[in-house]
Amino acid sequence: MILDLEKVGLKKSGKWILHDIDWTINQGEHWVILGLNGAGKTALLHMLCAYYFPTIGKVQVIGKQFGQDILGEQLRQQIGIVSSKIKDRMYGSDSAYQVVLSGGFASIGLYEEPTDEMRAKAQQLLKDLKCFHYANQTFQTLSQGEQQRVLIARALMGDPKLLILDEPTNGLDFIAREALLESIENIAAKHSPTIIYVTHHVEEILPEFNKTLLLKEGTVFGKGDSRDMITSTRLSEFFGISVEVSWNGQRPSIQKK
Repeated sequence: MILDLEKVGLKKSGKWILHDIDWTINQGEHWVILGLNGAGKTALLHMLCAYYFPTIGKVQVIGKQFGQDILGEQLRQQIGIVSSKIKDRMYGSDSAYQVVLSGGFASIGLYEEPTDEMRAKAQQLLKDLKCFHYANQTFQTLSQGEQQRVLIARALMGDPKLLILDEPTNGLDFIAREALLESIENIAAKHSPTIIYVTHHVEEILPEFNKTLLLKEGTVFGKGDSRDMITSTRLSEFFGISVEVSWNGQRPSIQKK
């Protein structure tokens, strides 16, 4: 089991941000968290990474029970995360290759000498994510899509058991978005970590994400097989407007009726 949340609630400044969260992820599953802005997605991710602790309920992530086991950095070393906050912390003058290598030390910036094994691994990840050809360019000169690929490679350097991709296509045009999604498909097939993909765009749900959690107003609206969650009836209720969902091949699309 990768994570298990039982009746979890989180209260901040007198307000319940999350409430009555029940959610289990088993080994081999890849999940989408789908929710609009303000649904509580960021708070939930912060909890999974032990930046927040639940006000009520039980949380277990990668075998660590909150409140019983040592958490913090020890847990986060087993979680790879790609988010806008992580991207903003990178040193723009570092090369893409250096950024990826820094993931092997879980550091911002490269301060230690990588081993030959680490160098070979970083190079292979750059190839897997189709960014080897700009490995020597500085991070700040890369496009947003290129930066995201580099950050995913960085997140995989530590062999995480859980990879969290927090709205990785934000700010990308259609071509860059599809290129990044193709890379994510490839790593889901080739690498072993469980993936949680956070989005508010239905059309980004890839075939590999066989499970979906619908998060609304800080609680679970629905969870289960993506084909059961991503339907016209369920999403019309979820979004509060009448929508029509169609599956084109293995990916869904949505439009307002």
